[in-house]
Amino acid sequence: MNHTHPHTHPHASASDDQAEILDLDAEVLAEHIASITAWLPLQTAPRHIVDLGCGTGTGTFALLDRFPDAHVTAVDASAEHLRRLRAKACSRGLQERVRTVQADLDEAAWPDLGSPDLVWASASMHHMAHPDRALRAVHDLLAPGGLFAVVELAGHPRFLPENAPEDRPGLEERIHAEVDRLQVEHMPHRGADWSPLLTAAGFTVEGERIIAVNIEGARTEGTHTEDARTETIGRYALSVLQRIRTAVADTLAPDDLAALDRLLDTSSSHSILRRDDLTVRTERTVWAARRT
Repeated sequence: MNHTHPHTHPHASASDDQAEILDLDAEVLAEHIASITAWLPLQTAPRHIVDLGCGTGTGTFALLDRFPDAHVTAVDASAEHLRRLRAKACSRGLQERVRTVQADLDEAAWPDLGSPDLVWASASMHHMAHPDRALRAVHDLLAPGGLFAVVELAGHPRFLPENAPEDRPGLEERIHAEVDRLQVEHMPHRGADWSPLLTAAGFTVEGERIIAVNIEGARTEGTHTEDARTETIGRYALSVLQRIRTAVADTLAPDDLAALDRLLDTSSSHSILRRDDLTVRTERTVWAARRT
């Protein structure tokens, strides 16, 4: 679930740092993503699923795990993300169950994606330049009685305590406020209530759920698994904050930018990778809408 993409289409820029964030997002939030797929109010197990704005495959592989008889058409604008997704499918022996399609879903005409029982769009709809048109396209695409799952972000995940770092308490909230301010113009639908938009497109909204995430990564005398999770959360925090820095570098207060750079300096004793107080705090909201 990707976070600072160009507004024209999710995952439109095939950069390595963005792909790493998507992969780490999938790893850290795997249990929460699985809980969403388990919650979906499906009438029967889907056989054909379309994953819109699939990125490197977070939703694709969660859905393949949940529905072992299904195959997924994974759609994205980024050739590099689709290449990574195909490589993962091959490494997991799932290549026969995955079809990739490169397409810009802001185009008026979509490629032939078949007639799926389930369409999944995670962290992608708010990037659409014409979401109303995209919702109607999904409605027409779905088989009668099929389900559309829209999963959206509350914003970028948080990692630091409120009083951190020691020299600039509250830094993370300030940089999030700045990146949110900058993104309002480009992504006006981020944080939107999708229920009325789905209803206007002809769907019946059958459920809405907020998934609260709070994953601790404290460095304790724990197991190897806990240590690995802590390391992964550190890398996730580093990647997300590096990407946010790119967006806010020109407008952030100089003292805050300097403090952020100290956190991002992996050779420094102040590096975020060396902190023992990180948590992953975020929210996902999911809407389940049926074509009736």
